[in-house]
Amino acid sequence: MKEFERKQLLERVDREGATVGASIPETITVQGEEIDLQEFVFEIKRRDTVPPGERERVERAKKNLRRERLQRKQRIERGEVSYEEGERLAESVIGLDRALSALESLDGGDVEQEARRKEAMDQKRWMNFLKKALGRESGNKTRGRR
Repeated sequence: MKEFERKQLLERVDREGATVGASIPETITVQGEEIDLQEFVFEIKRRDTVPPGERERVERAKKNLRRERLQRKQRIERGEVSYEEGERLAESVIGLDRALSALESLDGGDVEQEARRKEAMDQKRWMNFLKKALGRESGNKTRGRR
């Protein structure tokens, strides 16, 4: 995969609103286990709140989905896949994000936790933006001095 293609895929994955219109994958393999992800999310979403008996199961699922998302994104970052495989990974990461958003929206009871999570994500996006902006800016200064 070419460097610009890798960057393009990573930008798509990290784009604000990337999950708008995205579908939750029907099935996904996480930690070697195939999960009917779409069915699981819809089953949980049918309820207004997560029952106490199901809360641990949902939290474990979210933790595993986050881990799987990170691993797939890292494969793109390292450029160890073809562009076609990178596209499939990017789509699956966006689908995982969609599933995570759906599951996290059920935690509406803890407004403070959700606000902290959103603030942390905003800070991360801001830092990534600054790194990119400053990296380009310093790169231009270096080229001008040669």
